[in-house]
Order: sequence, then structure tokens, then C-alpha cells
Amino acid sequence: MTFAPITTMWRAPMALQLPSPPKVGMVSLGCPKNLVDSERILTKLRSDGYSMSPDYAGADVVLVNTCGFLDSAKEESLEAIGEAIAENGRVIVTGCMGKEAEAIRARFPGVLAITGAHQYEEVVGAVHEAAPMPPSAFLNLVPERDLKLTPRHYSYLKISEGCNHRCAFCIIPSLRGDLVSRRPDAILREAEKLVAAGTKELLVISQDTSAYGVDIRHQPREWHGREVRAHMTDLSRELGSLGAWVRLHYVYPYPHVDQVIPLMAEGLILPYLDIPFQHASRNVLRAMKRPANEAKVLERIKTWRDICPDIAVRSTFVVGFPGETEDDFRYLMDWLEEARLDRIGAFRFEPVEGAAANDLPDPVPEEVKEERYARLMELTARISAEKLEAKIGRTLDVIIDAADDEGGATGRSKADAPEIDGEVHLRDADGLKPGDIVAVEIEDADEHDLFGVPVGN
Repeated sequence: MTFAPITTMWRAPMALQLPSPPKVGMVSLGCPKNLVDSERILTKLRSDGYSMSPDYAGADVVLVNTCGFLDSAKEESLEAIGEAIAENGRVIVTGCMGKEAEAIRARFPGVLAITGAHQYEEVVGAVHEAAPMPPSAFLNLVPERDLKLTPRHYSYLKISEGCNHRCAFCIIPSLRGDLVSRRPDAILREAEKLVAAGTKELLVISQDTSAYGVDIRHQPREWHGREVRAHMTDLSRELGSLGAWVRLHYVYPYPHVDQVIPLMAEGLILPYLDIPFQHASRNVLRAMKRPANEAKVLERIKTWRDICPDIAVRSTFVVGFPGETEDDFRYLMDWLEEARLDRIGAFRFEPVEGAAANDLPDPVPEEVKEERYARLMELTARISAEKLEAKIGRTLDVIIDAADDEGGATGRSKADAPEIDGEVHLRDADGLKPGDIVAVEIEDADEHDLFGVPVGN
């Protein structure tokens, strides 16, 4: 019996060509709360299969997340929209200025869609409509972790939306609504994932961190077998157990803020409070519809420093609010001399469309605003220089933000938040990389920054 030879035909493997997913560009303006919104939007789009574009040219659609807190911020947002249209042409607008859709369309009729602040589903739906995803089972992949617009080693952690205050100069409640707190277990779950993914510093943000949980009556939730209240103190304690730096922002000086100072002294959270005092004069605070208990605040700051000597207090102040007299401004200057805050930012009052302050009498002339602003900044620069000079010779923990190939590095101490506070500039810092936390001997200082060398180098 004979068998016919069996022949085998060799075939080249079939090439699998995947469709290219649409690319999305993002311009994110405004505060860190807006940045978190942008990260959530991009994370959802990435999970839907979209790619991200670092520039206008490569994007199929560009998102502009706007800020509408001040008129100057609105103008910056409008300029960003105009630039995106000029460079790309396919633009979706979201964020705080979304409430002014008619004004945006009047200036830029070619905008594809406009959505409001933290309207995640709406803006994602607008992207799907403007740049549809080609059908492919290979493109709809969920990323391992949320996409971030900040460096890997620090992350903003938003614990609530909106605000219950009705400050005369602010329109945030009309843009973002009343306070809506997140569940504590959801916050802690997100924080735990961020730390596991490499976050070394958690920056807690909201419109009013001290009010966290008020709207849900501080309802407790189970977390790792124990109950955790929706309360700033409980949340701070739990976050402090995750092994990362925890920094509190936008803290109104309610009485229960005193309860977090011992947590700072224990090292659970950073000895840092970002408190928007806005002014010190009772007359101005009353006109702003803010608490007018500046004397008690000075006493409390002294007590905080007794409990936690290294605590850094930063704040912002408004100069030239309607009705602010020279006596009011001098009172603020004297108050700052006594308070000796570590970090201070200041703003010249700007009328914002929709703010109650616009109707107040006795507006301060622009030239007076400028003169007072200059005096305040001169004072605060001197106080900052004196406080930083006192740190020369000390050894401080520093988190590294950037390092070069020539032994130089830049980082921040526990008293410095990214972007808004000072930096620590290092020499002889070979081998360090972003996210490292090192002990640094402080050798010099200027009005804003520290200079030093890693211990042992």
C-alpha cells in the first residue's frame, strides 16, 4: 500500500491591524478641584478606549475645562477656548464657565458642546458624539489606575463638591451648588489605590474641608472592619494611617479644627493648614459675610503652635474690598504682624458677575488697591524671609519633585504645597528621583525658598 505524500502549505501569520482610537486633548484651568475633574473625565475617556494627545495637532477633539471664579479667570478661559479653536477647531467646553453658555457661543459659535462643572457624564457623552469610537473589542480597555495630570508621587483627593457659605464676593455655590460630601469609605478606597500606585503625598481638597460630612450628618461607614464617620477628624486620622503625607487644604477655622492639631503633633498628617481668612477687620469680614472673630483666631493659632511647634499656616487675603478703609487695612497689617503666618497669598478685589459684593457701596479706587496690595506683599515677604531664615541649620524632611543629571534637585518641605508655596533647592543630590523623601540640612534661605544638602552627602 502506498500513501500519497502529504504536503503542508506554510502561511504567514495574518496581520491584525487595530483601528486607531480617537485622541483627546485637554486644557485644564483654575484650581486643583478643576484638575481633579479633568483627571476623572480623562480616566473615563481612557476606559472607553480613547487615547490622549499632548498637543492640539494630534487631537481629534480638545476639551477646555474652564474657571469662572473671577472675571480675570473667565477671560483666561475664553482666551484658552479661542486658542484651542484656532489651533484645532474641534472644541468642547466644560467647567465653571459652562453656566455662561450663551456668552461662550456668542464669541465662539463653532464650539461643539458646552457642559457645566463636574458634569462628567455630559462631557464624556459630548466627546463620544464629536469623535465616535470605532467598534473594536480591543480598544475598550479600562486603565489599571486613574489617569493623572499631576506627577506620580502626589495626588489631589477631592472629598466633597459645592459649598454652603454665601460669601459676598464668591459665586462658587451658584456654579457648583451646595455642599455634597463623598462617603468616607469611597474616599479612603480611592486614597488607598493612589498610595498603592505610587502616591507619596495626598492633598485633601474641597470648597470647605472643615464642613465635610455636615450634609450627610457625619454618617459613619465601615472601613476595614471599623466604622469611620464622615468627619474631617476621622477622615484625617484614617488617611494618616496609609503611609503617605496628608496635607489639608481649604480649611475653615471651625472649632473642631482644633482636634486635628494633635494628629499633626503625632505625625499622622502634615503640620500644615491652608485657611482662607480673607481679612482681619471685623467691618470688612462682616461685609464679606464671613465670621468676624479675628481675636479668637490669633489665640487659637498660638495654641496650635504650642501643641505642634512646626505647624505651617498659609492663607489668602482680599485687598480693596468695597468699604475697606485705611483703618481696616492697617488693622489687617497689624494682625498679620502678630499672626506671622508662614505662607500668604493676596488678591485685589475684582467684581464678579453675580456676586453680592458688586452692589456694596464705597468701592475702593484701583490705585488705592494697588498701593495696599504692594504694602501687604512687602510685609508678608519680610515675615516669610524671617521665618525661613530661622530654619537655617535645621534638618527637614523633603519630598523631591524634580532632579537633574548634575546633582541638583528641587523638592518641598512639609510646610510647602506644590505650585502655591516655596521650594527646597538641593545640591549634591545625586541619585535622587521624584517621590523620594529625604532628610535635608538647610544651609540658606531667601524670601520664599530654602537651600540645602541631603544629610550624608
